[in-house]
Amino acid sequence: MARFNHYKYVFEPIRIGNMTVKNRIQFSPLVCSLSGTNGGVTREYLEFIKMQARTGVGIVNIGATSIDHDTGTDYVGELDITDDNNIIELLRLSEAVHRYGAKISIELVHAGRGANPELLRVPEAIAPSPIPVTNGNTHIREMNYADIEKIKQEYADCAERLVKADFDMILLHAAHGNLIAQFLSPLFNKRTDQYGGSEENRWRFALEVLEAIRNRVGNRLMIDMRISGDEIIPGGMRIEDTVRFVKAAQKYLDTVHVSQGLIIEPKYAFYTMPPLYHPHCHNVKYAEIMKNDPEITIPITTVGSIMTIDEAEAIIAEGKADMVAMARQLLCDPMTVRNAYSGHNERTRPCLRCYECTPQRICHIRCATNPMLGREAEFTEVPPAREKKKVVIVGGGVAGCMAAKTLTARGHKVILLEKGSRVGGKLHEISCLPYKTDMRRHLQWLMESTMTCGAEIRLDTNADAAYVMSLEPDAVFVATGSDRLTLPISGIDRENVHHVLDVDTGKVEVGQNIVVCGGGLSGMECALGLAMQGKRVTVVDMIPSESFAHEATPHTRGMLLALLEQYGVKKIGDSKVCTFSEKGVEIEDRNWKRQILEADDIVTAFGMKKNDALYQEIKELLPEVYAIGDCDIVRNIKRANQQAFDLAFEC
Repeated sequence: MARFNHYKYVFEPIRIGNMTVKNRIQFSPLVCSLSGTNGGVTREYLEFIKMQARTGVGIVNIGATSIDHDTGTDYVGELDITDDNNIIELLRLSEAVHRYGAKISIELVHAGRGANPELLRVPEAIAPSPIPVTNGNTHIREMNYADIEKIKQEYADCAERLVKADFDMILLHAAHGNLIAQFLSPLFNKRTDQYGGSEENRWRFALEVLEAIRNRVGNRLMIDMRISGDEIIPGGMRIEDTVRFVKAAQKYLDTVHVSQGLIIEPKYAFYTMPPLYHPHCHNVKYAEIMKNDPEITIPITTVGSIMTIDEAEAIIAEGKADMVAMARQLLCDPMTVRNAYSGHNERTRPCLRCYECTPQRICHIRCATNPMLGREAEFTEVPPAREKKKVVIVGGGVAGCMAAKTLTARGHKVILLEKGSRVGGKLHEISCLPYKTDMRRHLQWLMESTMTCGAEIRLDTNADAAYVMSLEPDAVFVATGSDRLTLPISGIDRENVHHVLDVDTGKVEVGQNIVVCGGGLSGMECALGLAMQGKRVTVVDMIPSESFAHEATPHTRGMLLALLEQYGVKKIGDSKVCTFSEKGVEIEDRNWKRQILEADDIVTAFGMKKNDALYQEIKELLPEVYAIGDCDIVRNIKRANQQAFDLAFEC
C-alpha cells in the first residue's frame, strides 16, 4: 500500500543519550523577547513555546538564555534561569512542550565581550581577553580565575535548575563568538596562562564547563553543544579546529549542533543569521565533515537556511547530518512539519528569509507574512465573525490577499476586485531579481492560496466608486497599492533613464556602465543584480552612504553591503541628483560641487507613493471603509500583512 508521504528518514525517531526523540526536526533556538521584565514566563511566552511544540518538531530549543545577568546578558526579554524561585514557572514550559510529545531544551549562553552594556549590572563585560567589539562594547576586562570558577559553577547551577524544571536537554552555546567560543578562538583568546596559547589550553574552559555540568546533573539532562564549524573571520576557528575540539569534548556530550559565523562582529553576523542572499542549507558542509569523521560518534545537527522538509530529508538521507534544526520557516508557517507529514506541502506558506522575525532593539517577535506570530496568547486561529457581512476588497496585492483570506475564514462574503489578470500585486515585479527565489516561492503560494480561499475573485476588473457601491457592500477594504514616484529632474524622460522595476523585471536592457539614483533597499538590490551581471554600477543618494539600505533588517543589510563591496559597486552619498543627460547624471554634493557621473543608462529608485484616490472618494459613503497596505502607508510586506489581518480580524 502507498504511504501517505514520501519521507523515509526525517520522521524516524532518534536516540540522543538516554532519550528517544520522535523525529529528526528541531526548532532552532531564537530570541523572541516575550518574557516579562523580570525574566518570568508570561502568558505570551508560554503560548509561543506551546506553538513551537504544536508544530510537530521532535525538540524545542528555547533560545539565548543567560546564565549570569551581571556580566553575560545580550538580549532584552530573556528568560531568567538564574533563580530557584523561577523553577515553578519553567515547569510550565516543560509541561506545555511535553504535552505535544516533544522534548524541551534551552540554549545556555554567556555573551562575554558581546554582552549588551545597557543590560549589564556591572561596569565592564568579561572575556578571556579584553578585545573590543567592532562598533560595539569597549568596556571589557580579562577574566581572572575567580571569574572563571564563578561562571563554571553558574553553568552547572542553571543545568541543575533545569533538571528540577523537567527539561530534557540543554544546548550549551559555544558558537557565534559568545564566551565559550571566545576561549576556543585563537583570534579572541590572547591569554598566556593555562587557558590560552595552545589549542589544548584554549579548550580548557569549555571542557571544564562541560565537566562541571555533567558532574552536577549526570545523565538526568542531555547535553548538546552549539559550535561554529567555521568562524569565517580571518584568524578565527576553521572547521578542522572545530572537529578536533569536538573529538575532545564528545565524552561529555550527547549531541552537537553545527552552525557558523560570529553574531557579535557585524561583518560576519550574516553567516550566523543568513538572509535571502545566501543559498539554502549553507552550513550543511560543516556538519557533513563532522558526520563523516569516524572518531566522532555522537549525533550531528545542522542548521542554517534549511527551508523545506524536502531539504531536511535529503540532508539526512545523504548522511550529512542526523538531525536538522529549523526556525524561520516554522515561524512563518507552524504547520510546515504537519503538512509534510500528512502529504500536503502545497499548503505551506514559504518563508521570505527577510529577517523581520528577528526582534530589533526593543520589540517582540513578529513575522512579515504570519501576522499571528508572537501573538499566540491573543489567538491561535481566526474566529468566526459574530455578524456576517458582504465585504468588497479593491486590489489583489499583499494586503488585499491577506484581507480576503482572513475575512473569508471568518465567514464573511468576500468579493475581491483586481485590475490585473492575476493577484500578487507588486510581488510580481520585486521578486524578479535572481537571488529572490524565496520570494518567488512565496508569490506562487500567495496566488494559489488566495484563489482557492473561498472569496469571489474578479480579475481584469477596473473598480471605480460607482462599481464598488453597486455591489452593495457592508464594508470596503481599499488595497489599491502604490504608484511610482517621480521627481521633477531635468531629463527624467530621456530614453536612457529607466525605473528600477523595469530594470529588475528585464523590461528594458541596460548598458555596461550604470548609475542607480536612490540608496534605498530597492536601489541597492537592483545595483547588486546589475553588478552580478558584470556591469559597473554606482549608487548615488542625498543621504549619507553609510545610511544606504537603512530600511533593511540588520543582517539582511549587512550581507547586502558586503556583496555590493565584493562586486565593486561604488556608493556616493550626500549628493543631490540635478540633471539627467546623454552623458549620465549630474550631481551636486553638500559643498555645491558638481560633477557628472558618466553612464550608459540611468536607473531611478526614488520610491513609491500611495494610490489612495479611490479611498478618498468612497470613505464618506460607508461607515466601514478601510485603506490597507501601501494605499494607507507605503512601507513593507510585514506592515501590509499585519494591518490587513488586524482590520479583517475586527471587521
